[in-house]
Amino acid sequence: MAEEISAKLVMELRQKSGAGIMDCKKALIDAEGDMDKASELLRERGIVKAVKKESRIAAEGAIGATIEGNVGVLVEVNCETDFVARTDKFLAAVNTIAKTIASAKPADVDALMECVVDGDTVKSYLTNQTAVIGEKVSVRRFVIYETRGKVETYIHMLGKVGVMVEADPFNEGEETLHDVALQIAASKPSYVRADEVTEEVLEKEKEIMMVQMQNDEKYAGKPQDVIEKIVAGKMGKFYSENCLLNQAFVKDDSQTVEKVIGKKFNVVRFTRWETGEGLEKKSNDLNAEVAEQVASMKK
Repeated sequence: MAEEISAKLVMELRQKSGAGIMDCKKALIDAEGDMDKASELLRERGIVKAVKKESRIAAEGAIGATIEGNVGVLVEVNCETDFVARTDKFLAAVNTIAKTIASAKPADVDALMECVVDGDTVKSYLTNQTAVIGEKVSVRRFVIYETRGKVETYIHMLGKVGVMVEADPFNEGEETLHDVALQIAASKPSYVRADEVTEEVLEKEKEIMMVQMQNDEKYAGKPQDVIEKIVAGKMGKFYSENCLLNQAFVKDDSQTVEKVIGKKFNVVRFTRWETGEGLEKKSNDLNAEVAEQVASMKK
């Protein structure tokens, strides 16, 4: 019967249901080519229901990473609840997506949706995962590092925080590079080095410091040029907090990160993400969330 199911019929069911190609083909085979019965089978299997869930807010999830040769990938995959984000099924899906990105190297999320995974498009794969897992599953963002040097990644708390850092040239120091990834996760730098900070950012910081000092009685009556010199001195603290190489090393705060690295390698760039940052989140309490998950498992 499989040979008798035409591609046209499969595509017609796919457009009608929104389900993946393989799900549509299997439903048509099981329904012996009957379109209405195949549609009913998809509903029974939860595939159509999964498509409807794609309009929901998915602000939880996990950040995943993979390194394939000289290519590193960091990706954020979202779901609806923290409960699901910690499950093996969801984390396995995150890993599959990361590896697909490393292999296909799509330009953006839209291009990723057309890449092939498990014999179907990533878009269909996500729809199928939504049906299996019971919540909307979506890819929010990803970044690819392709290097002549070395890439290191670090995932914290089952994907709550993810870091990827590139070193080029890389001479030695794999453990040190891993420590740098830990540093980025813990200390949240915004820049690699001081010369990356734009004049606009510096002027804004100086402006804030000037206002703070003018409102501080300790500096009352001091001439403007004196205050400006004090502000210039305080900018060192800004660099030590926001620039990776200027930060105190988390494992030995008597040294800066730059000192620890020495001539082992050169940090080119890094990415640090937190799951769901900037997204609207549902405010379910834990008991309600667990009850909802238990109920969905019974369906």
